[in-house]
This record gives sequence, structure tokens and C-alpha cells, in this order.
Amino acid sequence: MANGEMDHAVADEHVTRRSRGRPAGSKNKPKPPIIITRESANTLRAHAMEVSPGCDVIESLANFARKKQCGISVLSATGCVTNVALRQSSPTSGSGPIVTLYGQFEILSLIGSVLPPPAPPGVTGLDIYLAGPQGQLVGGVISGPLIAYGSVVIMAATFKNATFDRLPNEKQELVAITTVAQPLSKT
Repeated sequence: MANGEMDHAVADEHVTRRSRGRPAGSKNKPKPPIIITRESANTLRAHAMEVSPGCDVIESLANFARKKQCGISVLSATGCVTNVALRQSSPTSGSGPIVTLYGQFEILSLIGSVLPPPAPPGVTGLDIYLAGPQGQLVGGVISGPLIAYGSVVIMAATFKNATFDRLPNEKQELVAITTVAQPLSKT
């Protein structure tokens, strides 16, 4: 081979060789933004609700849920209430006696859910923790009217289309029972 032919062969070899890695221009390109043009029925909506002095906080939430046909998940609350009836739960029986507290109490925490009718029994309920005038702390499940002493501001999320599921479902429960009931074999 002549020197010129050899240079030509090396050039051909260089042209046929492929570079390693991704081809040029194939990197992750920015994606266009997702634009939501309508709200989903399953969207949570944040609400700041103010209950006027002298009004029942529980009744106000129940009326709101019924009128709007939505569930309410209460996240927190601030303000003062008066004359509170609480069911204090005990670790052994699950529910305890109803205790009525007279006087003015500051809300430390309010959490729970309120569903519009027809809600299954036991699904709706609110737990509250209060500070008394002498610094005592009490809490439990609200079991009567909760009258606002001053303005009570509640932070809540509303939702629609809630489903009610029993866990574990009956098939899973049967499998769990039969698995536990089988004697262990020695191997």
C-alpha cells in the first residue's frame, strides 16, 4: 500500500467509529408545565372558619358540612370556649364518663372530622385539649355543645366523595384467622 492509500484507510476507519454515550441533543429536555383547567371532585380545600361568640362550634361545623355536602377535617383551632362536656377515654374500657367543665377555657388543640348526613355512626367526632384559668390541662372527646366564649378560628380542609372502608376486609380477616389457627409442624 502506498502512503496515500494508508492515510485514506485510516480516515475511513475514523469515520465509521461511533462515539460513546448518548447522541447529541438527546439529554432530558424540559417538559411543558401541567395546567389544571378544572378542579377534581377529590380535591382538599383549605378553609379558615370563624365562629362568632355565643355560637356552638360543633353545630356550626355540622351545618357547614350539611349545606356544602362535604366532609370537614379539622386541623387546628384557636380561641376560648365555655362550659364544655367531654368524654374522657380510659385505656381499659375505651370510653369513660362524661365530665362537664364550667368556666372559660382556651383551646390548645381541636382535631377530628365532621361528615354530612348520612354518615356512619362513630365516624364523626372531635377531640379537644383545653387550658383552664389556673393552668390546668384537660382533654377528651366533645360530648355536647361547645360554646364559643370569644371568636374561635378553625383551620380545616373540606373534601367530597369520601369512602368508608372496614379494615381488614372479611377475606383478609379469614385468611389471618386460618393462618394463626393452624398448628406449627415440626420439621
